Amino acid sequence: MKYNRILLKLSGESLAGEKKQGVDAVRLEEYAGQIKEAAEMGVQIGIVIGGGNIFRGLSGAQKGFDRIKGDQMGMLATVINSLALSSALSAIGQKNRVFTSIRMEPVGELFSKWRAIDAMQNGEIAILAGGTGNPIFTTDTASALRGIEIEADAMFKGTRVDGVYTADPEKDPSATKFDTISFDEVYNRGLKVMDLTATTLCQQNNLPIVVFDMDTVGNLKKVLSGENIGTLVHA
Repeated sequence: MKYNRILLKLSGESLAGEKKQGVDAVRLEEYAGQIKEAAEMGVQIGIVIGGGNIFRGLSGAQKGFDRIKGDQMGMLATVINSLALSSALSAIGQKNRVFTSIRMEPVGELFSKWRAIDAMQNGEIAILAGGTGNPIFTTDTASALRGIEIEADAMFKGTRVDGVYTADPEKDPSATKFDTISFDEVYNRGLKVMDLTATTLCQQNNLPIVVFDMDTVGNLKKVLSGENIGTLVHA
């Protein structure tokens, strides 16, 4: 499949690298380099980054934070990560623009489908920060929503795992990887590709998901080039 435009979902935890929290400069540079390499292939790219390396609303709620305020803190964490990625991309000469789900100029421009598409068509990376702008919803759901809005050909979910497995490969060494799997089978097997809301949005709007290991340098270009790495989740 030839991808003209993608939504790239990056994990906040992965952005922490070996530090396990905050932003790891080495991992940030690796991500920026891979994204620029993909853009040079002619692929238009929108990006959503999680905020779990800084603050996760649900975890905060379990520690006594008000859930709504905790989620708002998590949304701001995604903005911090987005600004870090924007800075890293700018440092290597890759044009980009940060859009936020809630108004916070001059930190970023308020998200608009049409402005984001226009930016991507002009060769800029559109970094879509702040989740959906609403509490309760995850950045997985924000990725599905933004992917649909920007009319992406697919969502690329970059994780530390190289695809979808029959079980968690970090806990079950006998788990086997799928090359492709349908949304229905994901549901029937109870696999945790993304949260249920995000997965349902993708299925209902025919947005395939490619799950791959973003932490291995060069993998984004490989998967965009059609190499058989990762897992394709499809209708």
